[in-house]
Amino acid sequence: MAEAVEPPFDRPDASFNQLEGWSWIGCYGGYYLQADALSAFEHGFFTRQWHGRGPDELAGYLSGGISVHRPQQVHSGTVLGASSARSAPWPEADGLVSDNGAQSLWVCGADCTPVLIADPSSGQVAAAHAGWRGVAGGILAAAVAQLERQGCRAADLLVALGPAIDGRHYQVDAPVVEAIGASLDAGPDAATALEQAGVLIPDQQPGRWRLDIRSAAELQLQQLGLHPDRIHRCPLCTHSEPLLFHSWRRDQRKAVQWSGIVSQA
Repeated sequence: MAEAVEPPFDRPDASFNQLEGWSWIGCYGGYYLQADALSAFEHGFFTRQWHGRGPDELAGYLSGGISVHRPQQVHSGTVLGASSARSAPWPEADGLVSDNGAQSLWVCGADCTPVLIADPSSGQVAAAHAGWRGVAGGILAAAVAQLERQGCRAADLLVALGPAIDGRHYQVDAPVVEAIGASLDAGPDAATALEQAGVLIPDQQPGRWRLDIRSAAELQLQQLGLHPDRIHRCPLCTHSEPLLFHSWRRDQRKAVQWSGIVSQA
């Protein structure tokens, strides 16, 4: 087992170490984040300090005796049953929904939002990689719809939105705004509607905006029937924390961190 690695918890602001609604979980391999609201489910948002260790190894830090499931991510709106993503070659998709117990579902990212979904009533879970293309492509709607087909109720689901880039660092152009606006039924003046909803931030450069992708995901989930109190957002930004997270926008380097959750039924 890997040696423990102490995270950079020497920041002067204590709020960094004590994130409201989130906990750092220490184990022999290092530290990962959990959403307190999903604490009944084994899950974790791993940092760049786990670089080089994939789901096959990381799963053991969450729970023993579980199977490992992951897609080959392609920035799509495709969601598959976990059993179809158990071995290489990994199927192309950006979301998985459990179809049995003791399954660990994994997604990775370097600015896009890792979304972990749990149903306390049935023990079923889902994991999705939600960048702007995923949100525009309906990745969250597809995950929730699949859970509903399996007997879950959207209103009962708990969702954790993991570390991702925030709007201050995520400049986008008009086609992205239009695609996100269409997925959120923002109407003909999508930019104005999304600014009012807190999804977009005005940018000084003409024809550009700043997109808060987690706010877009939150709004989409609410439109799917989830109450805001059941959606939990990590306050950490991948771009702003180079010691903790890889960021494509910051580094222009292909490197990711993994997030996973384990089904109970």
